[in-house]
Amino acid sequence: MQAVLDRRPKLAALIAGFLSATGFEPLKLWPVTLACLALLILLVERAPDRRAVLARGWLFGVGHFTLGLNWIAHAFTFQDAMPHWFGYGAVVLLSLYLAVYPALAALGAWWLTRRFASGRTLPFLLFLAACWIASEYLRAAVFTGFAWNPLGVIWLPTGIAIASTLIGTYGLGALALLASGALFLAARRDFKPAAAMAAPLLALALWGLLAQAPATPAGAPRIRVVQPNIGQDEKYSAALEEAHFRTLAALSGTPRPAPRLIFWPEAAIPAYLDMEPAWRARLAALLGPGDLLLTGANKVYYKQADKGGYSETVLAGANNSVWIVTPDARLPARYDKAHLVPFGEYLPMRSILQPLGLSRLVPGDADFWPGPGPQSLTLPAAPGRPEMRMGVQICYEIIFSGQVVDAANRPAFLFNPSNDAWFGSWGPVQHLAQARLRAMEEGLPIVRATPTGVSAIIDARGHVLRALGPHHAGFLDGALPPALSPTLFARLGNWAAFLLLLLLAGLAIATRGSSR
Repeated sequence: MQAVLDRRPKLAALIAGFLSATGFEPLKLWPVTLACLALLILLVERAPDRRAVLARGWLFGVGHFTLGLNWIAHAFTFQDAMPHWFGYGAVVLLSLYLAVYPALAALGAWWLTRRFASGRTLPFLLFLAACWIASEYLRAAVFTGFAWNPLGVIWLPTGIAIASTLIGTYGLGALALLASGALFLAARRDFKPAAAMAAPLLALALWGLLAQAPATPAGAPRIRVVQPNIGQDEKYSAALEEAHFRTLAALSGTPRPAPRLIFWPEAAIPAYLDMEPAWRARLAALLGPGDLLLTGANKVYYKQADKGGYSETVLAGANNSVWIVTPDARLPARYDKAHLVPFGEYLPMRSILQPLGLSRLVPGDADFWPGPGPQSLTLPAAPGRPEMRMGVQICYEIIFSGQVVDAANRPAFLFNPSNDAWFGSWGPVQHLAQARLRAMEEGLPIVRATPTGVSAIIDARGHVLRALGPHHAGFLDGALPPALSPTLFARLGNWAAFLLLLLLAGLAIATRGSSR
């Protein structure tokens, strides 16, 4: 091992990065991730110059993202516009880009340590944790952002994830670096600073293990989450539309005396509900007097186009939407997805990329348009159910920490309809894990409905109360879990992580005389 570190530090960084991704779902080997980060710390500390630091941090990131994002290759098997093998190239190309962010974190910490702390170890570890916060925030923001698998997700199997209520997901990532720093110091027999770094983490773990979500009151609204087990290979089949609707209808059950909220997945039906009253009537027929259906369905827009001297109506664009449907076939509110998936729901730089043979992974002739951002929809009251507000985050939107709730109109819960059928075997469980972090951060329960899994009811502490795994048809019945009071993170948003960043940087400068 020592020979590899000395003679092949770049190879060691690549292997360490690859193994570090095993801390995410579905493997959840979070101690391996911490050990690999400790190895990265060693490699960066030993780097002779900034070019070596940048290279080692970047190669670590390449390995890390290539394994963690392997599910993206699976998405390419459901379209014919591009060769399926291109999916594996897409994973590598995306990883080559995303690896820039851990490389910048490593370089930033290395430079700050030499500028302010004369190359001392403890300040370097603190600077690295601070720079990791900045790098993950930038990864979630630059070029519309790709926030998938932030490092803090590895803490979900432990009580330490409770810290997300204070410092958010990016702050959790810094805690992972601090834990790895403690391992690094302990391996060097610097036990006093190692213990000082580990003690807060142990206290957080104890708090997380003891913290409980509030009990669900007896009069809580009843909910049903429907998972029809419709695969991506058959989702857009016109011949199967009626069969899919019958499945959704059967799993929704018959009306009951108590009013229910019935949740269907993203793009569950092919109808344009505001334009097709017959479809609205079909849906309303499934509902009892106090029921509401929350379903995904697109909103489309048309325009007049000149076709050789005559005008023709053509599709201009669409919104990926969630609609509220009432028993009398009204549509009192709609949410339009704001954070769209590049190459999934729209083709970036279409005029350049389309002639090169690139296309969207989701079928369609027009791109989706973004909605206005987080909103709280009002769910009408019914006997036995008060009027309440619901936040919506469709699919990919749920991964963006601090961007999921309309803080001025805080909802009672979040609805996260999704289509994870094209995410392979790793993607759906990673998606669920990130939704759990949003529940913890905001102190809000989350209802997830997907075509093929994982559908779930998540309480305000991030616990999965009920779930349907991949490739199972069924439904989840239960009571809507209550919300907590707004957490510190819900009040401050990602400013909480930035304050932690400043605290870590300040501590690094303050301790610059304490260790070499």
